[in-house]
Formats: sequence, C-alpha cells, structure tokens
Amino acid sequence: MGMSAEDKRTVSPRDEEWPEAEKAEKLARGAALKWASGVFYRPEKLEGLGQYRSRETQRNSSIQSRLKSTIQSYLEGGLQQMRALMAEHVQLASVVQVLPQLFSVHEVFSHTLQLLSGQQLLEAHAELMMMEHLRDDILSQLHLRGLSSAQATVLSYFGGLQELNESLAKQLWDIVGSSLRLVREDPVLFVTAVRIIEREEKIDDTLLLEATFLPPGRPKGWRQKFYHVLQETITGAHFHAAHMDTEGPGLARHLAALQKDIVSELRVVKDLMVQCVPAHYNILRVCTVTYHQALISHLQDILREDLDKQALFLLLEWALRVYHSPEMMGHPDLLPEVDVSALGPLMSPELVDQTERKYVVKVKASVLEWMQRTLEVEFKEWFREEEPETDHQGFFQSALPVIVMQMLNENIRVASLITDSLQQKVYNMALEELEAFLGRLREALVQCGKEHQKDRTIPKYYVSYLLAMLNNNLALSSSVSFLHPDTAHREVPMSLRAALDRMQKKACQLLLEELLLDLQPLCLQLPSRKWLSGSQLISSMCEVIDKYAKDFSRVRKPIFMLLLTESELLVTSQYLRALMQKKMVCKSEEERGQLCDRLLQDATQLRELFCGLGLDQSQQSLEAVFALRELICLKDPALLSLEVLGFITKYPDVSDEHISTLLDLRGDVSKEVRHMVLEMMAQHPQVLPERYRPIFSTILVPAPELPFCLRKGKCA
Repeated sequence: MGMSAEDKRTVSPRDEEWPEAEKAEKLARGAALKWASGVFYRPEKLEGLGQYRSRETQRNSSIQSRLKSTIQSYLEGGLQQMRALMAEHVQLASVVQVLPQLFSVHEVFSHTLQLLSGQQLLEAHAELMMMEHLRDDILSQLHLRGLSSAQATVLSYFGGLQELNESLAKQLWDIVGSSLRLVREDPVLFVTAVRIIEREEKIDDTLLLEATFLPPGRPKGWRQKFYHVLQETITGAHFHAAHMDTEGPGLARHLAALQKDIVSELRVVKDLMVQCVPAHYNILRVCTVTYHQALISHLQDILREDLDKQALFLLLEWALRVYHSPEMMGHPDLLPEVDVSALGPLMSPELVDQTERKYVVKVKASVLEWMQRTLEVEFKEWFREEEPETDHQGFFQSALPVIVMQMLNENIRVASLITDSLQQKVYNMALEELEAFLGRLREALVQCGKEHQKDRTIPKYYVSYLLAMLNNNLALSSSVSFLHPDTAHREVPMSLRAALDRMQKKACQLLLEELLLDLQPLCLQLPSRKWLSGSQLISSMCEVIDKYAKDFSRVRKPIFMLLLTESELLVTSQYLRALMQKKMVCKSEEERGQLCDRLLQDATQLRELFCGLGLDQSQQSLEAVFALRELICLKDPALLSLEVLGFITKYPDVSDEHISTLLDLRGDVSKEVRHMVLEMMAQHPQVLPERYRPIFSTILVPAPELPFCLRKGKCA
C-alpha cells in the first residue's frame, strides 16, 4: 500500500536522516492494520481490546527507555573528556591567579637567608612565616576545590622553605645550647630564640585545632625540641665523657667539679634564665630534674667499673651526704626554689646495699693484706736478739694490738660517716677478720714453738715473746667491745670470744711446756732413795718455778694468776706422776715413815712457795699430795678402805690403777686388803662435780709387767 499525501506531509526531517526508522514505522503500521482488521471481523475479540492497549503501552515505554539509555551512553563518551579538560583549565586558571606571588618567592628566600646569616632572627622568621602562610593559604584553597594535582606545582615553588627552616632551627638550637652562657652575656639573643619558638608553638596549636588539613612540616614541636636540646646540652657537658678516671683521686676531682658546676649553673638558671622564658616553661624545675636524672644514670655507669674502696666510698658519700647538703642542692642560693626531695634518691636502696657490699669486700681485702703484713712483722720480731718492748708498768707488749685495732676502728669510723647499715657491715667484717687473724696468729705461735723445740736457744727470748702475746691478746680482748660506737651493739660474738680464748690457751700451753721441760729432769729423780734421804731436789724445783714466776710477772694480773694456777697444777701433777711410776716400794715401816716425812716437807715447801707468789692455799692442788701422804702414813692397812673412800670422794678422777699403785708404794698391803679396797671403789663410783679441776686423770700409770711366756697358752 502506497504512502498517502498526508503521510508524506508528516514525514519529519529525522525520518529522512534515519531511513531505518521509516522502514520500521511502515512495518509496524502494516501489522497494526492487519491485527485491527481481524478484530473487527471477529466481534468476540473486541473484549480484549483494552488488554491489548495496555500491553502495547508498556511495550512502547520499554522501547523508549532503552532508546534513551543507548543515546545517553553514546553522548557521555565525549562529555567525560570535556569535563577533564574543563577541570584542568580551572586548575591552571587558579595557578595563573597566584603566579605573581609565586614568582616572588625565590627573591624572598634569598632575602631571608641574608637575614639569617646576619642573625636578624626575628625579621627572618617573620618572612619565613609570611611565605609559609602564603603556601598554606594556596594549598588550602586548592584542597577545598579538590585540585590536588595543582598542589605539587605550588609546592615546587616553596622547596626552599625546608632549607630556611633547617637553617633557622640550627641557629636556634645553637643559641639554646649556649643558653647558660648567653643569659649572662647576651640575654637578648636567647630571648629572641624563645620568642620565635613560642610563635611556632602558637601556629602549631592553631593548626591542630582549626585547620582542615596540616601543611607540610607541621607540627614543628619546637618547644619540645627546646627542652630536648637544653637537656642534651646539660648532660653532654658533664656526663658523656668517653673516658673518666675512676681511681680515687681522679674520681674525687670529677665529683668535686660536678658539685661546683651544677650549683653554679642552677644558680644562673634560677637568677637569670627564669626571667628570659615564659613562666609555663618551669625552666628551673626542668633543669633540676635533668641534672638529677643525669646524675642517677652517671653514677650507675661509674658503678659498673671495677672501683677501688676509695672510689666506692666517695660515690656513697657524695650520693648520700654531699648531694643533699648545703654545699650542693641544699645551697642557700638555691633554696627554696630548688627542691630535690621529691625526685627520689640518686641511688636506690638496692643499689646502695649492693655498693656497700662491694665496698666491704674491698675493705676486707685491704684489712686482710694489712693484717697479714702485721703478722709477718710480728713473727720476725719474735726471733730478735732483744726482749720485746714494755709499757710504763713493765709489762711485755708489741705494737700488734694497737695496729690491728686502729685499723679496724678507723674503717668502722669511716663507714659510720655514710650510713648505719654500712657501719654495721664493716663492723661485722672487722670481727670476722679479727677472728681469722687470731687463728693465723695462733698458727704462727705453734710454728714458733716447733722451731723452739728443735733448738731451745731459738728464739732467744721465746718466753718473753709468749708473755708479750698474752698481754697483746688481753689488750685485743678488752678493746674489741669498743669497736662499735653504739653501746647497744657492743656484744662480742661467741666465736670471737672462743678465738681469743684459744689464742690465750695456746700461749699458756707453750709457756707451761717450757716450764715442764725444765722440771722434767728434776722429776725424773724422784722417788729415789737419794731423794728420800733428803736431797736438794725440791729446792731446785722451787728455783725453776720461782724463775718462771718472775717471768710471768711481766704479764698483767689476770693472766699472771692463770699462769701461776696452771703452773702449780702442773707441778702437782708432775710430782704425783713421778710417785706413781713404780720406781720404789717401801721395804719397811721406817722407810714408809721417811716417805711420809719427805712428802710432808716437799708439799709444804711447794705450798709456801706458791703462797709467797700470790696463789692462795685454797686455790692450790697440792692438797692432793697431803691427802696421798695420809694413805701412805696410815698405820693399820685394814683401815685403808675407809681412808681410800675419803680420798676418792675428794678426788673423784682417781682410778683403780692410781690407788693400786699407791698401795704398791706402801709395800705392806696384802692381796686381801687390796681386793677389799678395790671392791669398795667399785661399789662407790664417783661423778666429777661440774667445776672440779682434774688432777689424776692426766696421770698415766705404767702397765703392770706380765710374766714371761713362750707360748700363747696360760702362764703357770
């Protein structure tokens, strides 16, 4: 079907431009006419006409929507390129607007550098702030417009700002580093630096609170850097030495210099620097804390070295005494503004205790060395060809106790200047070393005694030096309780008392052995018929005893009485031992009578001798000789049991062998009486009283001679 004139008139220019659309429209109209003809020819289908209309409307809407989407996609491909070009054009336009200002930046940079080189810091900083403000303002505008690509272009013009900042900062930190000198010589320069730092701090604070973005290099934090540089200056000037003399004299000079410099510098801070900085800087407190913390670290570094005792003492004294004294942090010029009491100690209690223990170890080594040298000198003096020195009363002595006690006293006194705990540590060490020294001194006496046994002429004044050692020991014993300054802590330990006692006993023993060596040749002559008939044997013994007693008088009275008592006991035991050697048996009653008389005369002579020397009769053991004489003098052997019972009651350490030997000495005791006496002793066992001085227990009785036997069988 051809196109009517009306159809031709309705053809739009778009149809001529798009022939495919015209063709599609013709096909659609033909299909619609065909469908409509069918409907009109079949009336029953007219009822679905409304549904058809609705369906076609929806389909047309869908087609139109797809068409619009297709056309829009096609168009946007060219619009995106146009948008990018438009954005670039806007950015360039923004940059072009500030080009006059950007072109002037390099000229300002050069001028600012000239100002810095001339130390015109405030002017230089003003220009620096102006340029930073310009840069930040431009960057802020670009940031708000989302023109990030233009920021790099702008920043390229301000690359020199970092150099200017670094140059200015270097000058500021040099000034801060010289602040202690400048506040005395040129405070204006220091104040200028502080003003610049405060300007920057305000800019930092403002940007952190208000800015939508932080410009490059912000926040600068120059106030914090000010504190850091000041603290580094303080610590670097005094505490960062690569090598320091830690020996006593060198360390003393170092600590004295620290004391002087710290007081001087804090005085400058308090009187001058405080006026140059804002109050909120709290500069005096900052410097005080810096010195305090640096000293804590410095002392710890020093204590890591192997210090001698003098250096350890100096550190303890300086940290615990000098630091808080009016000579240093308690100086009148610093009070009351400077107060380190709330900063804690320079040395913690643990470090103090550790350092005190190190000090005690060093002192102990020194004391040990000194005592050993003293002992060596003392030992050599024993072999001199002259007697030991005497005091104003004529008592033998040597310098040993004075040297030892002065050394110990001085160490304890010095320790008391630091702390009570150090004093107690040194005191305990002193007692331990004194006890060890007494042990070595005793060993030296033993060695000297061995040398003397080999040749009794060496040492020449052996007895005199033993007596001097007894006086020395007595002096040490009386002085040791005064070592501790506090009377409440003067109790001498039992172990030290025991060491002093052992020393005294050894010297007394060696003296008594010497007396014994001179008595033994005389004791070997009794009992004998010659002695029984009235020889001068006991007189000779008395001469020996008297000679030794005169020597013993060169010791002080307590020791003299001890030696006298022990000598009397020695003489008694030697006399009794000689009687019990089974050398003689009385052959008759007359001979027993002679024996009784001789015993009475000997015991009386000896008793009178010792009484004359000052030993009271009640303290003598010679009474045993008188009691033994009664056993010998008893006329009726049948009464021996009763007499022996009284004897063993008085002398409970006497044994069956002792009594049997005495019965043999009588020469008239039958087997029956002997058996009766020994049976009685068995029925009356004795217990030694607590304070009984043994006499017979040290006397050995010779074993009875056994009959000769050829075989092991029973002898006839």
